[in-house]
Amino acid sequence: MRLLMTLPPLLLALLWASSGVASAAEYQVTIAGMKFGAPPAELHVGDVIVWRNDDIFRHTATARDKSFDVDLPPKSEARMTVGRAGAVDFYCRFHPAMTGKLDVRP
Repeated sequence: MRLLMTLPPLLLALLWASSGVASAAEYQVTIAGMKFGAPPAELHVGDVIVWRNDDIFRHTATARDKSFDVDLPPKSEARMTVGRAGAVDFYCRFHPAMTGKLDVRP
């Protein structure tokens, strides 16, 4: 560990990049016209979803299994890090007909 602390930052970055450790990706799900946009197809644990509400109404992105609940006032966005693998159905608490599904890989 002490050796790593003495390496130049650029060398540390190169070692990290070549170590096979995947970095998190960032995806956006936009709400417009009272509908959720398509969720990302290649979603993995640790990725970040930016929920963006382009509507004039308040919405939520709420997991049916209660694993997340993102509140989105009109014309706002919020970030959420995906915490676990599996299929997660979600909806808007204010507009329950608005639904979607995340398929998260490990």
